[in-house]
Order: sequence, then structure tokens, then C-alpha cells
Amino acid sequence: MPTLLSGNEAIARGAWEAGVTVCTGYPGTPSTEILESLVKMPGARCEWSPNEKVALEVAAGASMAGARSLVTMKHVGLNVAADPFMTLAYTGVGAGLVIVVADDPGMHSSQNEQDSRRWGPFGKVPILEPSDSAEAREMAIAAFELSESLDMPVLLRSTTRLSHSKSLVEVGERTERRGWPYAKNPPKWVMMPGNAKRRRVDLDSRLRRAAAASEGSPFTVEEIRDAAVGVVTSGVAYQYVREALPSASTLKLGMTFPLPIERIRQFATKVHDLYVVEELDPYLLESLRAAGISVTDVAVPHIGELSPTIVAQAFGEPALETRQPILDLPDRPPMLCAGCPHRGVFRALREMNATVVGDIGCYTLAALPPLAAMDTCLCMGASIGMARGFQLGSPVGAVSASPVVAVIGDSTFAHSGMTGLLEMTYNGGDATVVILDNRVTAMTGHQDNPFTGRTLSGEPAPQIDIEGLVRALGVKDVTTVDPNLLRPTEKALRDAVQAPGVSVVIARAPCIMLSRERGVPFAVDAEKCDSCGECVRLGCPAISRGEHSRATIDAAACAGCRQCVQVCRVGAIKKVLAADAECAR
Repeated sequence: MPTLLSGNEAIARGAWEAGVTVCTGYPGTPSTEILESLVKMPGARCEWSPNEKVALEVAAGASMAGARSLVTMKHVGLNVAADPFMTLAYTGVGAGLVIVVADDPGMHSSQNEQDSRRWGPFGKVPILEPSDSAEAREMAIAAFELSESLDMPVLLRSTTRLSHSKSLVEVGERTERRGWPYAKNPPKWVMMPGNAKRRRVDLDSRLRRAAAASEGSPFTVEEIRDAAVGVVTSGVAYQYVREALPSASTLKLGMTFPLPIERIRQFATKVHDLYVVEELDPYLLESLRAAGISVTDVAVPHIGELSPTIVAQAFGEPALETRQPILDLPDRPPMLCAGCPHRGVFRALREMNATVVGDIGCYTLAALPPLAAMDTCLCMGASIGMARGFQLGSPVGAVSASPVVAVIGDSTFAHSGMTGLLEMTYNGGDATVVILDNRVTAMTGHQDNPFTGRTLSGEPAPQIDIEGLVRALGVKDVTTVDPNLLRPTEKALRDAVQAPGVSVVIARAPCIMLSRERGVPFAVDAEKCDSCGECVRLGCPAISRGEHSRATIDAAACAGCRQCVQVCRVGAIKKVLAADAECAR
């Protein structure tokens, strides 16, 4: 019986059926659920790695040892893993090695938009690109076979809509794959220049075999309908074309590197006008034209994600019926959760007029009003190195009234922040680093990390001592605070920025969403409230302005963190009676 699965669940299922043994990755939307699904299946060892580079290196080692291996990440994660990725095509694999990369067109949860199909020709690695959940399962299985037959890693590319949309999938049983013992073979595995030069020549022969496999791939499907319009497409864009242009002929590419150029040429002879519809970069368009295939221009945007309506409009067809937006609704910007422990840190930094060099995490929301307490956000782990750069880039001898403070989460610090801190201590830096330790990787759905004391499978693990680690990296001034206590937090931060050299403040309190019991909610005494707005400026979604601009608290949303109580200068915020609190919730 068909099963309804998301693309991520289908990839996990396909890998499991293919007999995958070792599965690694770093959580990143839209790829996170792949390992979270796989860890529930018997026979697959699944691990969260500190970052994507390490994840790929673990998977590569397991492959060399004879175990089918899978590694998952989002598009920006492949940038982190680029170093081993670019050499793995040279070495090849032992057992099958599949790299799943999930792009995020439209940047729903990412700091940039990039097209991972470019990694195929760049890294000389084959790419498979499913268009629905059923193909995601089938391609995950086929990717391992292809990897082993070509002696190459295989990239399986997904996108947000494919990863998170659900469709029916025919599932199968697991096929256990017997590994083979590792055999020493330095000319294959040791990429010193002499060996690498020979493997580079060998890689060309493997790429020719990959091209032949692409020409014969069952995942490339030709559908002739009206011969007036022919569309070459791939991935989830195929679904948009079918909905927007139901009569058009299509060539759906399942393998997008190497491209099946001869099959595309044959398809072009069967249609009057050939078009390309693809999401993000004009990768297919440029490749077809470089091969001398004539393609008619069409105004499909290369920024943001596509939709059936966008495709229809590009071809001059009537816009498809969609739900009309409700106009004149008030803005509802994202903000930190009610009771989030990060809020106290950012309030203090705002009051200090600090230049806050930020990082990737849910705390990035502190850049938005009313907190408005973050100045930069570039990529995972960049905050500490950038803070050092701020120090170096400031005019010599200048005295700034705005101290430079780097802010980074616990998981991000483990991912790529430690080397930035080492850079700062090694080179005699003079800045403050705040590690927001909320005991979890909150942004992507509360995954564990090296500081939580648990593995992906829920097993107990060593809980790395952040204070000890920071001191081992050369920091002598280390302070730990509870960020829900606003005055001690502000004092610790002020002391840290005034201290010479590198200082680290660890703001430790669990994510409010992990708390099993929330505190008793609070309410505002309207007669005492003087409408000063200090509590509102905390940016807590439970607090708003009511009649006469007085503050009001939604008891159902209040987490009872007491931060608003600490900023109220007139004592207008009091606990709700227990009975009333129970009714409110």
C-alpha cells in the first residue's frame, strides 16, 4: 500500500532500503528531517556531526571502510564541506557514498540563495534531482548503485518544496549490503600530487561513464503532448510546468550532471520551440546553449522560488487560481519566543550601545525591532572572526563608545566558532564573545549537539565543558550567567567589555520550548502602569500595548520568565493567581 511521505522521509526510506549503514550530517532546514527519520530505522547508525565538513569526512571514511554511507546538509552546508567534497571525486569511494544537499529557493530559512547544481561540474560529481517523493526514494536507492558503479560520490539535490511536501510512495524492504574489508591502496586514497595527477586522468574516464549513464538514465522521462511547446526541466520545477502548461511536451531530467545532451537534442527535434524552466540559476539554459542547442527565451525569473502561477505568467498564460491575500492586516514580524533566555542578553547589549557582531541561530531575530540589537549576520561561526576584524579595522588609537561584542550560539560555536576564538586569542585580540548556551540546537528544531550530553539517537554522550574548552583556547576571563537575571547579566557584560584582552560570557539557560513546566504567568496592574514601554521594548510576543498605551500581558502566552518584572520601574507587573492562570491556559 502506498505511504504518504515527505521528500525528506522518502530519501531516508530509500537510503535505508539500499542498506545504508552510516548516516551523518548537520541539522539545516530544509534537510534536517532526513536523519531524524533514518535514526528511527534499524540498521543505520546516525550521527549529528559538529559541522558539515566533519560529517562528510566521517561518511567518506565509512565508505572507504566498506559501508554504504549517507551525509545530509543544506546548501550553505556544502560550502563548509567543500574541501573534502572537491577531492572525493578524485579518490572515489569504497562502498556507495551519497551526499544529500537541500537548496532553499526564496530563502525561507537561509541567509543566501544558491544553486547546488553548480557543484556537479565544479566538483565533477554526478547529480540526481528528484521531482517528487516517489522519485526521491527511488533516486536514493539508485544513487548508491551509481556511486559504486562509477567509483564516485553522488550528489542528491533536493529543494524546500520537495523536502517538505508529501506525496504517495511505494516502499520496499531493506536489502542488507555486505561490506568488503578495507584494502590498502595509497595510489587511490592518498592524494599527494603524484597520485592526484593520475587520479585526475582516471576521473575523466569515470566522467565519460557517468555521461553514458546519464544518457540511459530511467529517471529522464520524455513526454510528448503538443509539439508546439517543448520544455526541458528538472526537480520540483517539473511539477510547476505540468500544472501551468498541461499541454506542453516535457523532458524531465533526472540526472542533471552530466547532462544527457543527446537525449535533449533528440527531444528538441520533436518540438517547434524549445524552452527551459528551472529554479534558481540558468544552469540548464547555459549548458544547452553551450552545447549548440537552440533554446527560446522565456521570462522565468532566476531569483526566488517558482510556482505554477509564475510559470504560467512567464508563458503568457492566464494566472492560475490561487488564494488571494487578505489585505490591510497588521505586520507580524518574527520574534524571539515568549520567555526566550536570549532576550535578556540582547536588551543589555542594546542598553550598552554595543556593536553586536551576530551569527546564525534563532537569536538572529534580535536584529529586528523592538530589540534591534544585532548589527551583522554573515554565516555560521563568522561572528568571532568578524569581531576580531572590527578591532583590526578600527582607526589606530581611536576610542569608541560602542564596544564590539560577538554573539554566537552553543551549537554554532561547536560548528565553526572555536577556530575564530583561537584566532582571537592567538593574535592578541581585545573583544568580548557571548556564547548563548540554551542547551540545544534550537533554530532547526531542537537537535542535540556536543554540549547537550545526548546523541541523535538519544544515547548519553560526554557533555563538553564550554568553560573548560574556552579556557583551553587561551581565554582567561570567563564568566557564566543566567540571562533571565537581567541585572547580573548586564553587569557581567559591562565588566567583560571593560576588561583587557579576550573575555567570554557564557549566557546559560535552557530554551523555553524545552521547559516541561512553564512558570506562573504575569499580568499588568493597569492602575500602576505609567505606559513607559520598557516591558514592550523587550520584544516579548506576550506583551503588547492596550488602552491608553498601557502594557498588557497575554497570560496564555506568558512563560513566567520574570524578565518584564525586572524592567518595570513602577512594580506594575504581578503574578496571576494560580486559579486564574490555569483558566488562561
